[in-house]
Amino acid sequence: MQFAPIDYAIFVVYAVVIVGIAFWVSRKGGKTSEDYFLASKSLPWWAIGASLIAANISAEQFIGMSGSGFAIGLAIASYEWMAALTLLIVGKFFLPIFLEKGLYTIPEFIEKRYSENLKTILAIFWIALYIFVNLTSVLYLGATALDTIMGDGSGSIFMPCIIGLSLFAVAYSLWGGLAAVAWTDVIQVVLLIAGGLVTSAIALTYVSPDGSIWGGLAAIYEQAPKKFSMILDRGEIITPNGRDAWSDLPGLAVLIGGMWVANLYYWGFNQYIIQRTLAAKSLRESQKGIAFAAFLKLIIPLIVVIPGIVAYVLNTGDAGTVTAQSVDPSFVGENGNIINDNAFPWLISSFIPVGLKGLVLAALSAAIVSSLASMLNSTATIFTMDIYKPYFNPKAPERRLVTVGRISVAVALIIAVILAPQLKNLGQVFQYIQEYTGIVSPGILAVFMLGLFWRKTTNRASIWGVLLSIPIALYFKVGPNGWVDSAFFISLPFMWQMFWTCILSILIMMVVSYVEGKGKDHEKAIIITPDLFKTSRAFNISSTIIIIILIFLYFVFW
Repeated sequence: MQFAPIDYAIFVVYAVVIVGIAFWVSRKGGKTSEDYFLASKSLPWWAIGASLIAANISAEQFIGMSGSGFAIGLAIASYEWMAALTLLIVGKFFLPIFLEKGLYTIPEFIEKRYSENLKTILAIFWIALYIFVNLTSVLYLGATALDTIMGDGSGSIFMPCIIGLSLFAVAYSLWGGLAAVAWTDVIQVVLLIAGGLVTSAIALTYVSPDGSIWGGLAAIYEQAPKKFSMILDRGEIITPNGRDAWSDLPGLAVLIGGMWVANLYYWGFNQYIIQRTLAAKSLRESQKGIAFAAFLKLIIPLIVVIPGIVAYVLNTGDAGTVTAQSVDPSFVGENGNIINDNAFPWLISSFIPVGLKGLVLAALSAAIVSSLASMLNSTATIFTMDIYKPYFNPKAPERRLVTVGRISVAVALIIAVILAPQLKNLGQVFQYIQEYTGIVSPGILAVFMLGLFWRKTTNRASIWGVLLSIPIALYFKVGPNGWVDSAFFISLPFMWQMFWTCILSILIMMVVSYVEGKGKDHEKAIIITPDLFKTSRAFNISSTIIIIILIFLYFVFW
């Protein structure tokens, strides 16, 4: 892919602006732990909403979800559209409790509701997850994407890309903390949405008979109608590599099954996501930010899924399907398999003109570094507030806490840089990470949901629930479609595995709580009052509009 001087100039200007804004925001902050970890609790709603999306959207969306659009179609958009509904639930039912408790971190809630021991266990788990899974995977996928777009895809600039992304992220997040991350995210989210829309618009004009965007949408719908099915039946869509898409998105599971487990866990109890809402000026400001993020979620499929469908249509053969013979050679792997994730890089290299390539590259980089910065800041927050302060220096002054936070950012990033190249040995990294994270997320979600809304839940029950959820998840996983070919094991799609693991974990916790507490409320139970979940008129109107749009979308594309 050829870049002109103007493309590099656009990218350099973007980088300078982001770092400059970060240092400007940081000039007076970072003196106390609240400044560094919660942006002095000063974020307005529009910064919260933009930062939520910037933290969420990364290379796995631009590359992985576009690849899923190529292989599966619009059905993969359920991850985005159901997330919009999940955000509204988080805003109405979770945030009031979190903000009332004055939380810095999600593990801190565990201490207030259950015990310090369980909090420490989960804090260590989350630190390990962020460093060894999230940071390393974003670095790996981001560097792979940039190597494919800027290089020749052979890995010649893979390691320089990892180092460059790391230095870029740390340049503006290390000193300024969450304030620098959140305020630069406002620019980042505008850029990544603009870059994504530009790619989609140009790609649609190429597939359109009359050269218009609407004509392009009509053309891809006419040529690949099955790609616009949201609720899949078994055997309805077979991917270019012969896999039944129903295995990944098993019909109604996206509406009533395991996708709720993934979304509630990610959007409700994920530190690097929820931390923005904890930094709001007020509960109402935080809820408006959540609603803004939910609205942005509705349009994300336009920039990450539609390009994949366009790439599919442009590579179909005479039979109307993509084969190794009809597809562009860049899609064909060493073993003759079709590399779905090459859809977005292929569109950029084939159709984006000089001048706009720099904008699209900046958009992709914005998505990557904003996620990296968010994860780094949240890792530092959990380590400093949940590990260092209570166990190593309970009387640490504020400046010392900020210093420890900065050191932990650097250490976490160094570890991730060392480990990221090793992910090459795992094959399909994004699917692997999603699937194996899903082994532990159902049990953790059960602990939080019962801790929030069931007064009888005990500390011992929560420990049993977390511990037993793992063998339950493994039981579903090792069945005929997994590691062991035996009738003793039940074979379920991954989403249903998560759903039933969560349900069984909840039942275990309820039984243990009743036996231990003899039906009495736990001493640390959350007291919910009728006024706690009252929301503003602006939030209610926004939520109603978003829900109506979601109903319309699923009605049209069912």
